[in-house]
Amino acid sequence: MKFGKRLKQQIQETLPGWRDKFLSYKDLKKLVKLISSASPMISGSLEYGKAEAEFVYLLNNEIDKFNAFFMEQEEDFIIRHKELQQRIGKVIDTWGSNGSQPSETDYNEEMAMIRKDIVDFHGEMVLLMNYSNINYTGLAKILKKYDKRTGGLLRSPYIQKVLHQPFFTTDLISKLVKECESTIDSVFPPCEEKTSNQLGEREAIRVAGEGIFRNTVAALLTMQEIRKGSSTYGRFSLPPLNLPESDVTLSLQLNSPIAIP
Repeated sequence: MKFGKRLKQQIQETLPGWRDKFLSYKDLKKLVKLISSASPMISGSLEYGKAEAEFVYLLNNEIDKFNAFFMEQEEDFIIRHKELQQRIGKVIDTWGSNGSQPSETDYNEEMAMIRKDIVDFHGEMVLLMNYSNINYTGLAKILKKYDKRTGGLLRSPYIQKVLHQPFFTTDLISKLVKECESTIDSVFPPCEEKTSNQLGEREAIRVAGEGIFRNTVAALLTMQEIRKGSSTYGRFSLPPLNLPESDVTLSLQLNSPIAIP
């Protein structure tokens, strides 16, 4: 699948409020075509310099857009993660078996709501990691296209700049994702085993569903596709993600109903 089509599909599958935050790939592609179809420009000439400056100006605006959105989401995720941990502690201290007001009914009801919020939270963070991946990939591809069609040498120095941008640094989000998964494992352990047939049927139903979960699975698959090694893999490509098959299954399991002991 060509990148432009993949990007369009990803925008359609993300959260509604995120759809105008992605790379304006189509507009940048049109500009590259316009520059390359103009009268021949000699590298270092005034005309060439102006064309490259306009292209870089648009790219920088895109980078600013990515960073502002990414940092806003990252800050929100830090706050939400802390709030979820506090909610779990409060429920255990109040309605847990050793709490101040033990109540199995209240405990189960509150934990069920918290679990749903954790799953949604986990899904949004996966979507943000995918947001970082796909926008970086788009930048690398449009810069490659620019250099190829204009004879410029913009790609390498510009990508070095991109590697230090906030939107490209996902270490904190990755850590929060893992902590969410650990919380699910420790606080909401499954109470029964499912047969492979039952899991397969449930997964098929979930993937066909609506909402954050469907988007999360699509994002995981997109990240895996973008980052896998291929004949076109190069030094500007993201490293292969090498997702185990269990990772998508884990997301499916996070969204499936389980009983709370």
